[in-house]
Amino acid sequence: MFKKILIANRGEIALRVMWACKELDIKTVAVYSEADRDSLHVRFADQAVCIGPPRSLESYLNIPAIISAAEVTGADAIHPGYGFLSESSYLAEICEACNIKFIGPGPQAIRLMGDKSRAKKAMIKAGVPVVPGSPGVVEDEETATRTAREIGPPLILKASAGGGGRGMRIVRSAEDVAAAFRAAQAEASAAFGVPDVYLEKYVEAPRHIEIQIMADTKGNVVHLGERECSIQRRHQKIVEESPSPVMSDRLRRRMGRTAVEAAAAVQYVNAGTIEFLLDAEGNYYFMEMNTRIQVEHGITELVTGRDLLKEQIRVAAGEPLSFAQKDVVFSGHAIECRINAEDPVTFTPSPGVIRHFHVPGGPGVRVDTFAHDGCEISPYYDSMIAKLMVHGRDRDEAIARMRRCLDMSVVEGIKTNIPLHRRIMDDEDFQAGRLDTKFMERFSARKKAAS
Repeated sequence: MFKKILIANRGEIALRVMWACKELDIKTVAVYSEADRDSLHVRFADQAVCIGPPRSLESYLNIPAIISAAEVTGADAIHPGYGFLSESSYLAEICEACNIKFIGPGPQAIRLMGDKSRAKKAMIKAGVPVVPGSPGVVEDEETATRTAREIGPPLILKASAGGGGRGMRIVRSAEDVAAAFRAAQAEASAAFGVPDVYLEKYVEAPRHIEIQIMADTKGNVVHLGERECSIQRRHQKIVEESPSPVMSDRLRRRMGRTAVEAAAAVQYVNAGTIEFLLDAEGNYYFMEMNTRIQVEHGITELVTGRDLLKEQIRVAAGEPLSFAQKDVVFSGHAIECRINAEDPVTFTPSPGVIRHFHVPGGPGVRVDTFAHDGCEISPYYDSMIAKLMVHGRDRDEAIARMRRCLDMSVVEGIKTNIPLHRRIMDDEDFQAGRLDTKFMERFSARKKAAS
């Protein structure tokens, strides 16, 4: 087992990794930017190293500084959390070269699954259902238009190296493909430094269902059920839950088996998530793989009783999975609300100093956060300040518990999206489980009509 782990991240995920390390009796090293000098992850780490100015490019994305911090402090492993460098094949390669264990998959798997076009080819080869589309990157406007006519509208252009909705265009006519192709290429190039785009059939109003998998170095791969992630704004998740309200035991077995086969096909190791689009007829299609721990991993932990961060660390240390598929038992229902420092109406960021911070407690409540009274929310980083999670015997109890917790949450000094979450919990479609990726559009339209 590792003696010391450097956590190459900040905020609540840095603290979450730290909890796991402390319970495994592993020393921790925090890295921080000048803006995070007084952050809790710095306070609670055994050692802390400043790695640069506030801007991410000069600190949390600064691989030489992170490797230097690991070598200076004698860390024998690095956990990247999520975001920042968590899906950097280069960091994984540098760790290997420096004899530092990267807690995550190998660089080959990260590279393969991080390239959406190559990942899709790999999944087709493995027999995983994919959305009909171009066989790979579309080279020019003429090819894009010809392929669009072959597949038929509606269609979506996606950046091959993309994510978060950037480099993405929906087109409903083959005549519009050329202009959308140019726009998607330009946005992909600006956002990711790679202009490559590919084309797919656009699945109307699907659910976004992701399957959590865990794999070890001995060839064992298991899934830990699904998470419903359909409530999104601009392709950014807002509310997640497990299990999905639409999921049957049979469909879960099918999708879980597919996810396990997908991971095994690319010789995947450690925690990962296979993301699917699920249509109204129960057909599901591979969308992408996230080669890291997810923001919303906590709700899977609540319904399975498994600590995914500890499992990540054990697997990275060469240990076999501590459980088999038959040992994964699902209990109750869990919901997560991402609490962001933003205006709940305009969604503009709201950095500043939190004057008063109170989070609810009680049975079935978990709050992962780095916030506290006097905490400064920086404009340099992601706006999420807390993950409010609840667990109930069933979905109705989980919703009631979340409503209570949102009512009892206090954040003064900045604006948050807590009022938005409260309205979602009261929404009839949400309560009935009528969810798809267009939920927020309908929700906003109903709110606007009501006002």
